[in-house]
Amino acid sequence: MLKKLPAGCCRDDGLSMINRENSEKLFTEAQRYLPGGVSSPVRAFGAVGGSPLFMRNGVGSKIYDEDGNRFIDYVCSWGPLILGHCHPKIVASLKKGIERGTSFGTPTELETTLAKTIGEAMPTIEMLRFVSSGTEAAMSAVRLARAFTARDKVVKFAGGYHGHSDGLLVRAGSGIATLGISDSAGIPSSYILNTLVTPYNNAKAVEQLFRHYPNEIAAVIVEPVAANMGVVPPQPGFLKYLRQLTKKFGALLIFDEVITGFRVSYGGAQTLYGITPDLTCLGKIIGGGLPIGAYGGRKDIMQMVAPLGYVYQAGTLSGNPLAMAAGIETLKILSQPDVYNQLEEKASLLEQGIVGMATRAEIDIRVQRVGSVLTAFFSGEQVINYDLAQRVDTKLYSHFFEHMLSCGVYWPPSQFEAAFVSLVHTNEDIKTTLEAVAKAFESAFKNQKTLTLTKDQ
Repeated sequence: MLKKLPAGCCRDDGLSMINRENSEKLFTEAQRYLPGGVSSPVRAFGAVGGSPLFMRNGVGSKIYDEDGNRFIDYVCSWGPLILGHCHPKIVASLKKGIERGTSFGTPTELETTLAKTIGEAMPTIEMLRFVSSGTEAAMSAVRLARAFTARDKVVKFAGGYHGHSDGLLVRAGSGIATLGISDSAGIPSSYILNTLVTPYNNAKAVEQLFRHYPNEIAAVIVEPVAANMGVVPPQPGFLKYLRQLTKKFGALLIFDEVITGFRVSYGGAQTLYGITPDLTCLGKIIGGGLPIGAYGGRKDIMQMVAPLGYVYQAGTLSGNPLAMAAGIETLKILSQPDVYNQLEEKASLLEQGIVGMATRAEIDIRVQRVGSVLTAFFSGEQVINYDLAQRVDTKLYSHFFEHMLSCGVYWPPSQFEAAFVSLVHTNEDIKTTLEAVAKAFESAFKNQKTLTLTKDQ
C-alpha cells in the first residue's frame, strides 16, 4: 500500500505518492455500470493519465477523497463553487428548502426572486427562462434566435463550447478538446449544415461570413471569455465588433456566460467589457452548486417563448426550488462590497506566483486569466484561438497535474479546462499551491522545455 502524504507534501521526483486504493476499486466497479466509469468525460483523467479520484466530501477550499487524501481545490465543481464547498449559508438555505419540498412542478416565488436578482445585476436580461443545464440554455437561446429572425444559420467559434446539443457540437473545446475529437459521432451532417465555425478573436473572419450570408445568419453565439479551450480572453475590440456586425446585418448576439456570469464580475463579462448582447446564457454560479441553467434577454425576444409565443421549450425540473434557494443566497453574498476585489487579489497572487517561478526555472508558460478564472498554458506564446491552444505542450501539463496532485493540490485534469479561485481560498492555500508549483518546476521539469511554437497563427 502506498503511503499517504498530507497536503503540501510530495516526492522529489514529482511522482504521486498519494494512496489511491479505494478510488481505484471504486473506479473499477463504476466502469461496469457507467461508460468510462464517469458521468462526464473529463472526470475520467483521460487527458492526464491514471485513474480518477473519487471524492467523499468538501469543506471550504478543500476536498477529500475516499482514501482520506486532502486537496486544495481549484476545480470548484468546474466553476459554480465561488463560495467554496459547504458554505454555511448555502447549506442552511438547502436544509430549509428540503423541509418544504424538493420539487412541485408548479411556479414558486423563488423563481421570480432569482430572476429579478439576475436582471438587476445584468440589465440586458429583461426576461429569462430557467432550465436545468447550460447545454439546455444555449440550445434554447439558438432556437429562439432562429425563430425571432426567421433565419437558420448560426455562427460559433472554434474551441467555443456551448454544451453538447447536436447543432453546436462542432469544433468544440472542453471535453472534446481533451479527448482530441473534433465532432461527436451520432450527429447527422444535416444537423450542422447551418452551423458556421470561425476562429475566435478574428473579427474579420466573422465579417466575411456575414458578407457571404448577409440575410441567412440568425445569431452569433460566443463565450465572451473563452474558457473551454483553456482561458482565452477577447482581443481588444473583438466583442465590440461582433456587436456592430450583428446589428448591421440584423442578427442577434448571444453571450454564453455559463462560466463567466457572476464569475468575472457581478454583472458578468457583458458588464466587464461594456457590451450589450441580445440574449445571455447562464448556469453554474446562479444555482449555488446545484444543476441549473437560464437564458434571457430583450423582452421582445423572450416573449416569443411559450406560453406567450410559439417557441416551445419546457422542463420538469426547470426552476427547481432547491437550485433557486441556493442561487438566491449565493448572489446575495456576491453582491456585497469588495467581493470581486478579494477574488481579483487572490487570483492575481496565484497568477504572478506561477509566472515568477516559471521564469526562474526557465519554463515556457503562459498564464491567461480574467478575474478568478485562469489557465496555465505550457507555451511560450500567447494563446488567442483554438488552433494555438491545440499546439501547447499537453504532455508537460499532464506531468504538472500529477505533481500538483501529489502535493495535495487538485488542478483541472485537462490543459483545456479552467482553474477557478474561490472566496474561501486563503493566502496560506495559495502559498502551499505555489510551493507545489516550485517543486514541480525544480524537479519534475528540470531540463525540460516546451515545444517551440512558430509565429504563424
